[in-house]
Amino acid sequence: MSATSPLSGSSHRHGPLWGARARAWADNEAQQTPTYEAALRRVGIAPGHRVLDVGCGSGVFLRAAADRGARVFGLDASEALLAIARERVPEADLTVGDMEFLPYDDDAFDVVTGFNSFFFAADMTAALREARRVARPGAPVVIQVWGRPDRCDLTALRQAVGRFMAPPPAATVPQRGLWEPGVLEDLATAAGLVPDVAFDSSWAFAYEDDAALARAMLAPGVVVEAARTAGEEPVRRAILDALAPYRTADGGYRLENEWHYLIARA
Repeated sequence: MSATSPLSGSSHRHGPLWGARARAWADNEAQQTPTYEAALRRVGIAPGHRVLDVGCGSGVFLRAAADRGARVFGLDASEALLAIARERVPEADLTVGDMEFLPYDDDAFDVVTGFNSFFFAADMTAALREARRVARPGAPVVIQVWGRPDRCDLTALRQAVGRFMAPPPAATVPQRGLWEPGVLEDLATAAGLVPDVAFDSSWAFAYEDDAALARAMLAPGVVVEAARTAGEEPVRRAILDALAPYRTADGGYRLENEWHYLIARA
């Protein structure tokens, strides 16, 4: 169950980017635990369940699932993030690979999850089709994406960083936001999944000062890519300027965000 997939999808691009500042990302990901708990409450993980997290990052969700008695498996594009996940969840079976070509048997898992990960695939429908393949019949597949832009303070970050990036090819630009009603349902259906329930969850990131904010915000792969293109200091300055409205009276920052979820069935 731990062999790396011999096929190539999107990991060759995203792995080095997300691994560049792996420790900073891991520290920031720990703040997202409540967004993972929102899904855990709905899928009913029980002791002994086999759970796969696609795009598992530094293992925060896997730690929460393992603490509930699940047998946990994780796949990610970044070996650097998986090294941290091994520290966080030593009992996990962790694999470097592509979400478009999962290196697991058919019907292998009781729960499959992808938290802000499936949309990084070169072909999101193909990634969801793979999630369906490795999930046992009727098992939940959790798909999480960002919520409405006007309910995500980090929209300001994405807009600021986007100015340093080349626009994606026109064919890859989605016509509708993944958070919009019916969009994830249509993707899931195209992948052979059966949409079950959609819901939203909100949580806030907190940072004590400019340095803590910049360390966290420079860690995501897309920001790493922007910094390599334009230089770290201009990107850092743009981030601090964009997020200045969310500075608190004590000099820290509080960033409220919404996530949108679909639980579908294999």
